[in-house]
Amino acid sequence: MTPTPIRNQRTWLGARAILVATACCLFISTAATAAELASPTALSDIVTGQGQELATLDSNAAAMALFISKTGPSLGLKDAAGILGAKGISSQMAKDLRLPELAQSTHELMASLTAWQLAESIYRLPSSSPTPTAIVPSAAQQEWMKSTGHLPALPDVLRLLADQPPADSSSAAAQSPNTDLLRAAHQLVVEAQQQALASWWSLSEWKDRVRQARGLARLCGNWQWTLHNHQNHMEQKMAMLFPPPGITPSDIPLPAETVILGDSIYLRWERNGYVQEDSLLFIQEGHKQDRSKDILRIEGSFVNNTGGWGSIVGKRTAACQP
Repeated sequence: MTPTPIRNQRTWLGARAILVATACCLFISTAATAAELASPTALSDIVTGQGQELATLDSNAAAMALFISKTGPSLGLKDAAGILGAKGISSQMAKDLRLPELAQSTHELMASLTAWQLAESIYRLPSSSPTPTAIVPSAAQQEWMKSTGHLPALPDVLRLLADQPPADSSSAAAQSPNTDLLRAAHQLVVEAQQQALASWWSLSEWKDRVRQARGLARLCGNWQWTLHNHQNHMEQKMAMLFPPPGITPSDIPLPAETVILGDSIYLRWERNGYVQEDSLLFIQEGHKQDRSKDILRIEGSFVNNTGGWGSIVGKRTAACQP
């Protein structure tokens, strides 16, 4: 795929020429949803504004219900909340949409927010509660947060909370949390913020991962490509092999970057100073409803940093092999 680069040439491609076709939306979306400003900075607002609801969560089911109805939309994650709350989704569709992965990220987000809320409530204890023991989570909530949130500081916070003097104690320690508890709570806030941020990004980028996986599955297989280079008016035929999504063989050349949006394909090849960018389109020949036996082709163009440019025509010669 990679012709010999011209020595010392430093001509780099200016802008990526990606053919963007309008792809059919696979998810429920509206103009209002697209216009929303989704940002992880709203996480702290959720801890403050939904603190009472978070304080009652003690299971994945309760966490999912709150995310679908309130937390998800408030964080700009309406699409994720909508698909998780949808009814009648088949097992195959759930697999294609990666719903188990989406649910796991949701559980981790809600557990992190719950732990974050707990830690911040410890800071507010001197003015809002007579003793730290007043906010000790239930046994069910403790177990759920520990098994779901992946927060190393959480067990220390729970232990130190349980070790606080009782409410009727006359000791000074009963009037406010001790230094060890405050230190552990601070560490828990840091860990909960990091986990919540990671989970938010996972949920925010979920649709992109689904689209990319579907595109890679369409590209997977054996192809015969014909390139016509207008620089030297030469035609080159080559066999191309694209592996299934998630597989990266070491014995075949693969693009350094692959972006697939609907029928549009962008490939960037890099090797020993040589750079080539392909702007391509899937072409479906046939009219079968399931397209299972239709012929799939690829057409488009390429440009590289040696001055070459021209057309690409590809035809699938073998289906994707696991």
